[in-house]
Amino acid sequence: MDEDFIKQYSNEIAEARLNADRQGLARIQEEQFREKEESNSITKQLDLTEEITRIDYLIKGYSLEPNENNELVWKAPSGNDMVIFSEYGIHLIRNTICWYLNKNLLLSNFDEDLIRAKMLSLTDDLIDTIFMEYEKVFLYPSTQDCIELFEARMKKKAEISVYARQLLGINVTIEEVTKEKIKEVEDRIEKELAIIKEQVIKAKLKRFLLIVRVIQDAVHTTYLRAWKGQERITARQHMTVSETRGNLPTVQNKTGGLFPWSSKNK
Repeated sequence: MDEDFIKQYSNEIAEARLNADRQGLARIQEEQFREKEESNSITKQLDLTEEITRIDYLIKGYSLEPNENNELVWKAPSGNDMVIFSEYGIHLIRNTICWYLNKNLLLSNFDEDLIRAKMLSLTDDLIDTIFMEYEKVFLYPSTQDCIELFEARMKKKAEISVYARQLLGINVTIEEVTKEKIKEVEDRIEKELAIIKEQVIKAKLKRFLLIVRVIQDAVHTTYLRAWKGQERITARQHMTVSETRGNLPTVQNKTGGLFPWSSKNK
């Protein structure tokens, strides 16, 4: 073989090997990227932090409202009438939910009968606990809250009375009539405040069944993800696919196989 042919042959061999190295490196980088993405996907799948945070905001009375950029953000309640639970109640419900909303439960294996039994036991115990400790679980209005509600009611009654008197041609001011209304109940203001306090807490207790239902559904949904080990199976499938991709055979460079014409020129 002449020198030009040998040189050309050597250059093409070197170029083929370089291309193979580049392809191998690209494949390795691609596999590493896929493995990282799949690992992140599994971690995100088992991470219930966002759900627990959302529930925590809700039991504190927060609401999602648009800001100046029209983005939904959590905003604190404007008054205690929107807050159902005391700090004790918030702590109790948060802890109860966190016992169940976790990856250990997600990766468990439950059949339908066991899920039903666990949900029934949880619901009964939750109802009994809240019922027996409702005075500590629910946020009672403060004396100042009751006074503000009392004053608002007196003002409303005064406005109606002023309107009625104006229809009769009697001119009075809202301040004068408000004083009259307060004087009418002056000897039983303490009782009126107690009635208001009772009415407020009764209104909050009306949400009892709804709150239990929401907690029950949140936990039940988590159990359903662990039904017959479905979450565990899904995670294992991700890992199997990742391992299969990571063990793909590498391309072996064979000098004789790269150039069909090489064997004819030996």
